[in-house]
Amino acid sequence: VNQEASQLSSIMDVSAAASFPLEERRMEDENACMSDRLIPSRGTCTSTGHLKLERDENWAPRNEYHEVLSKNVLGQESLNNMKVLSYKRKPIRQEAAQNQFKVLFSNSRDSATKPRPIANRVVPQSPMKVLDAPGIVDDFYSHPVDWSSTNIIAVALSEMVFLFDAQSGQTEKLLSLPSGNVTTLRWTAEGAHLSVGTSSGEVQIWDASAQRQLRNLRGHGGRIGALAWHQHVLSSGSADAEIHQHDVRVREHLIGRRAGVHADFVCGLDYNTDGMLASGGNDNSVCIWENPMSSSPLHTLTEHSAAVKALKWCPWQRHVLATGGGTADRQVCLWNASSGRLLMSADAESQVTGIVWGMQEKELLTAHGYSRNQLSLWKYPSLCKAADLEGHTGRLLCLAQSPDGSLVCSSSADETLRFWQVFSPAAANAKHGSNRTAPKSILKTIR
Repeated sequence: VNQEASQLSSIMDVSAAASFPLEERRMEDENACMSDRLIPSRGTCTSTGHLKLERDENWAPRNEYHEVLSKNVLGQESLNNMKVLSYKRKPIRQEAAQNQFKVLFSNSRDSATKPRPIANRVVPQSPMKVLDAPGIVDDFYSHPVDWSSTNIIAVALSEMVFLFDAQSGQTEKLLSLPSGNVTTLRWTAEGAHLSVGTSSGEVQIWDASAQRQLRNLRGHGGRIGALAWHQHVLSSGSADAEIHQHDVRVREHLIGRRAGVHADFVCGLDYNTDGMLASGGNDNSVCIWENPMSSSPLHTLTEHSAAVKALKWCPWQRHVLATGGGTADRQVCLWNASSGRLLMSADAESQVTGIVWGMQEKELLTAHGYSRNQLSLWKYPSLCKAADLEGHTGRLLCLAQSPDGSLVCSSSADETLRFWQVFSPAAANAKHGSNRTAPKSILKTIR
């Protein structure tokens, strides 16, 4: 307790010692406005604002005691929906009689009070199955669960990886690291091989059926934050802010190294069916790469104001990308990756940790952290919220989707896996349609 109180007190000391010259200027009349421009004052940057500027998505009260401690040390505002900078003098709403755009103003005001449309289908409000996941690491930047096309779920519990057969319900242990933790898991398209990212910066490739390690790929200078497959090319992102391209068929596996594009931890990677890669980082940016061998990004998207871990390509609109931001951003965004244009955005009201798309319904499901720890269902393309699914008592870490797209597995810091029947099952061979045509012999040449 003393250690936690001292840590929070030290944050207060740092913020108190900070000097902001703008604070020294005092206007004789506090209500006077000397300019037609409203500029945020640095004097409104509180201790909580400093925490947001540190870019640590794992900071949040973890239990009721932490919440009380946060209120007492940082103040009541520490738990509110506050911004790093805010206006000391709010702009005064103009009366309708004085507004020359009276009709437009009235319509906008009225439309904001209208209730949201009710979903036209029933969404289950409780999970169909709950599994214990003891030892799962509470880390925003991790990807501890992935669901293969053969209906096998890989789960990372600290230094171990377990395989759960969703059809039979059987569980078996695949591996245990001698040191460090497993940070990221990603299956190949055909579901036979599993790539494992570690906190030591190594990437391992395992044959799931034979339960043996095939390769150990080294080269990163920090923990692995994300993995993504496109045929025989494995992309890895790390805390060293680099993206490495590995050709698993050849002995000298490193065929590409993208450094200097992201300025911080690369914590999100995903390929679409055409081989276009999206990468998200703790530098608040998203990069679109035209193909696995591109040396520079096609577009750099900077709409988010926090880490972008959650990103997912639309399965039925191949150039549409969904992204979600961290605590200081909390936005869900839809992008046209071909043009780099923002299509739509919505406030999710909490950090976004995972995204999956429906195969039949034009909807997407997002996972969230503090404080509600919920899943949210959104309509495409309007991003109108259709439902919230609650049940987890800890931050959601990521989402994994069944081969037919109907079930979604959510992993959480409350050490449980919950299975939700959210979507309708897709037709046979609809999921990963183009990837399934790739010959399996390519991956048999892993060496």
